[in-house]
Amino acid sequence: MGKLLTKESYVYAMSANNEPALRVSSGSKVIVETYDCFLNQIKDEDTVYSSIDWNQINPATGPIYVEEAEPGDILKVKIENIELAEEGTMVTGPGLGVLGNKVSDFLIKKVKVENGKVIFREDVSFPLRKMIGVIGVAPKEGAINCGTPGDHGGNMDTTLITDGATLYFPVFQQGALFSLGDVHAAMGDGEVGVSGIEIPAKVTVQLSVIKGKEIKTPIVENEHGFAFIVSKPTLDEAADAAVDEMASYLVERTQLSLNEVILLLSAVGDVQVSQIVDPLKTARMYLSKSILRQLNIKEIF
Repeated sequence: MGKLLTKESYVYAMSANNEPALRVSSGSKVIVETYDCFLNQIKDEDTVYSSIDWNQINPATGPIYVEEAEPGDILKVKIENIELAEEGTMVTGPGLGVLGNKVSDFLIKKVKVENGKVIFREDVSFPLRKMIGVIGVAPKEGAINCGTPGDHGGNMDTTLITDGATLYFPVFQQGALFSLGDVHAAMGDGEVGVSGIEIPAKVTVQLSVIKGKEIKTPIVENEHGFAFIVSKPTLDEAADAAVDEMASYLVERTQLSLNEVILLLSAVGDVQVSQIVDPLKTARMYLSKSILRQLNIKEIF
C-alpha cells in the first residue's frame, strides 16, 4: 500500500535546507497527498482576486528523504496512480499566460470531474488528461521556487508525467529530497493560459535509487518512448539542449556515429513543447522505444 504523506507537509521551494517530511528506503511506495496549486484557497467562482494570497502558489508535498540516494545517483520515480478530487479550478486574467495582455478581467472557473471526464460546460466535455506539474528533487545549489523548473525538475508542466510514467532525476543532495504537487485533471502542452485544471490529488509513487549512472537533466519514460526534459530562459535554448542530451545518450549507448544519430533524430525524433508560461521555458526531445529496441537498448538505464 505504501506510506502516506499528507498535504500538510509542503514546501514552496526545493532546497537542501528543507527538513525531510518522511524518510524511506529505496524501492518504497509512498502515497503523496497534494493541495491544488492555489493551496485550495479558491472555494468558488465568486472568490475575488485580492482575497487570494499569491505567495502561497505551487506548494509541493515533501520532501521525502530516500536513504540510499547520494549525489551523482539517479532517483527513479514510478508514478503508479493519480487519484483526483471531484472538482478543479481554472483562472485567467490580466498579465497571466500568453494572452494575458488581451484580457481585462480576472475569471475563475470551477470544473467538475465525473466518470473519467472533465465537464467544462454543459455542452463541452473531454477525457481526463491527468498529469503532475511540479515534481523533482533538491537542486545542486540554493533554493528554487516550486514555480520554476530546472535540472532538478520542479515546475516542468510536462503532459507525459502521468499514470504509468517513470521519471529519472539527477540526485544533487543526500537523500534526494523528493517533492511533488500542482496536479492537473487536464492540461494542454504549453499551458498557455498559465492554469490547467488545477486539482487536489493523491499520487502513488515508487522511489528507487539507481547507482553507477548519471544524468544532467530529468527524463520521462512511458510505454511507448522516452524524452529528455530541459528548461532554459528561452524555448529555443530548451529545445536545442534537449536534442543535445538525446544525441549524447544515443552516441554513448550505440555504435552509431554522431552524424548518424543526428540523421536518425531528424527523421524520427520529436521536439515537443512542455510549457511556455513559467519563469523558464520547458521543452522535451522524445524518441520511440521501437527505435531503442532496434539499437539493442532494452532499458533506459
